[in-house]
Amino acid sequence: MEFLQDLRKLRVARAFGAGVYLFALASSAPEARAEEVEDIEAIEEHTASAILFSCTDLWQRRIGSVFLRERPSAEGVKLVDVLVRVRRGLDPGHHAVHIHETGECLPCSAAKGHFDPGPDSNSSPDGNHPFHAGDLINLTIDDSGRGNLLTVTSRVTLSEGPLSVFDEDGSAFIVHVDPDTYCPDGEEAGCAGGARAACGVIRRR
Repeated sequence: MEFLQDLRKLRVARAFGAGVYLFALASSAPEARAEEVEDIEAIEEHTASAILFSCTDLWQRRIGSVFLRERPSAEGVKLVDVLVRVRRGLDPGHHAVHIHETGECLPCSAAKGHFDPGPDSNSSPDGNHPFHAGDLINLTIDDSGRGNLLTVTSRVTLSEGPLSVFDEDGSAFIVHVDPDTYCPDGEEAGCAGGARAACGVIRRR
């Protein structure tokens, strides 16, 4: 229920932002802008989700969820809202979160490196970091073992294209044991979060 409430808040915020945008368009060039608005409304909405399972629990317990929503846009680069919710299984503190390059979590190492589909791709977790397409900010877990991360990325898409997480082998979310330091001194073992604590395959909704 809390998960749905957060999503509703996200949608309200987006709707408010869209209202301001439409007002500005209407006051500047109503006839020309109306066609642009119609084009945007005609674009299919793309959403996805992932169920996070523990990488260390032999029973592969579910510890949380991820929801993604691509904002409708005619641009090749999209804005994707990301909501991560964890309800158990992680120690209090900061935990690195990334999109990884393969949609496989058995074992968690099967998700391979960080999602980075560019022509000069370097998916090494501690190399080329934080420049991977799948790099995100840290998730904070409180003393009760619960935490939420709400962020936006323009580095990936849910729709088809060169940045899509739905390529031939899919993609997965990984939550790490340690914080992401963003590797300020370059490649250093563990600087991107170290061992893997949870994994979830990204699936279309």
